[in-house]
Amino acid sequence: MPRHSWKLWAASGLSAGLLELPFPLAGPLPPWRSIFVWFGLVPLLWAILCCAKSETAKPLRSAFLMAYVCGVLWYAGNCYWIYDTMLIHGGLPPVVSVLLLLGFSLVLGAYFGLFGLGVALVHRRLGKMWTLVAAPFVWVALDLAGARITSVPWDQLGYSQIDNSIFTQMAPWAGVYGITFVLVAVNALLLGILVLKGQQARIFCGAAGSALLLTGAAGLNLHEPKQPTSASAVLVQPNLDVSVANIWNAPDVWSQHIGEFTKLAEEQCKTYIAGIPQTDAPTGEIICPPYPTHPDLVAWPEAPALSFFEADPRFRQTIAAMASAEHSAYIVGGVGVDESDTDHSLNEYNSAMVFGSDGSHIGRYDKIHLVPYGEYVPYRNLFFFAHKLTGKLVDFARGTERKVFRLNGHRYGVFICYESVFADEVRQFVRLGAEVLVNISDDGWYGDTSAPWQHLNMARMRAVENRRWLLRDTNNGVTAAIDPYGRVTQSIPRHQVDALPAQFGFRDDITFYTEHGDVFAWACAILAVGLVGWCWRTGIEARS
Repeated sequence: MPRHSWKLWAASGLSAGLLELPFPLAGPLPPWRSIFVWFGLVPLLWAILCCAKSETAKPLRSAFLMAYVCGVLWYAGNCYWIYDTMLIHGGLPPVVSVLLLLGFSLVLGAYFGLFGLGVALVHRRLGKMWTLVAAPFVWVALDLAGARITSVPWDQLGYSQIDNSIFTQMAPWAGVYGITFVLVAVNALLLGILVLKGQQARIFCGAAGSALLLTGAAGLNLHEPKQPTSASAVLVQPNLDVSVANIWNAPDVWSQHIGEFTKLAEEQCKTYIAGIPQTDAPTGEIICPPYPTHPDLVAWPEAPALSFFEADPRFRQTIAAMASAEHSAYIVGGVGVDESDTDHSLNEYNSAMVFGSDGSHIGRYDKIHLVPYGEYVPYRNLFFFAHKLTGKLVDFARGTERKVFRLNGHRYGVFICYESVFADEVRQFVRLGAEVLVNISDDGWYGDTSAPWQHLNMARMRAVENRRWLLRDTNNGVTAAIDPYGRVTQSIPRHQVDALPAQFGFRDDITFYTEHGDVFAWACAILAVGLVGWCWRTGIEARS
């Protein structure tokens, strides 16, 4: 480790802190706080370069550890809600909850460490200029690895710019990875002003970095025109307690709750928040004409009750009758059941059941990307305690087919909860013809932490990448209508029984990202692996 290593560790910790700020902490993110990501990586990059150029023993190991510590601290801060979920809803002791959060952070922090190692390798073989060029490629490559290997692409840097109308213009082309690339490049340019020796190189870095910073600042104050709407939906927010099973077997209990859902589905004419809750956004109001109206869609959120089984005749008949009476299509979260082809046992799925406006059962979508230790338990014998997190909902089978449903002459793509963070998966619904996206979710497990707001922003990016309206129906918030530019146009408060009368539209154009997916991220990964691999190989040859 170089001399004055305490300064390097301080720089690593400083970057971790700065990179926490551009993401929601315990409420919605004020757009101005997104600026911290534009320079938050500079201290870490400086520390990595100091380690890499050191002639002390094991400089590469020092660079890895420096970045790894930053990553562990960042994940522990950004995903602190894991502790609350395990403690409150998992019923685990505080010490065990802390250890689980720490284990999560220690694993995913390795991506930061590999970034430090890759950048240090390039620096030792090719110098500072090539290091600054390589940094955004290496970062995006590791973001892609996080999405494909460990399947936790949570709060990639690009999500911090969801309210930046200029930076988000890259999303329909390169996805959130393109925004992340530019952000890391800005950090590298700012560092270049400090560490490059040539005056011309410093001037170039200063000019390019300043131009990008000014562009980013302008994007916070520019707004796309209002998008037209042509359809309406009622998004039901029942605010059910996730800590209980909500099994309504008794006829009177069933009738009581179904009556509440029915009443909520009829709330078409009411006020709403014209923006994100808890942001002082103005209110709006849907004023209906004197004659009866019928929404195009009524949505119930992800599996709010263990009484909603597709195979239950009572459930099927109830939804069919409601859809027929309202002349509205229904999308309802519940449990789908199929018989296994192998041993004839019953498989249960976290599903979205779809009914036409005439009451016919159109079909269902079974969730494909399940939450480990929430909806299924890998290595069950080892993690025997995990069943406490969701009661009986730990053995869902994995869906196998993405579907698009035709309702009232338009095509709807439905995905469930955690699937919204996987950009390359959500785009498949649009490729299949979806003209509007519907995300049903139950964020009640997160409580009043940062997670519901982080989850909302990632869902908003899916709307931008695919240029689609997105209707987000949740059990307890944030229930919202999101336009094709990622703006929340309507919402309702969290933690209350309510319904959102959402206005939306349809689009059938296809973006480059929708058609080609993560081609930009894969290109970054190929270039990064090639460059870092070459530096590694030539370094070995130089020592032999």
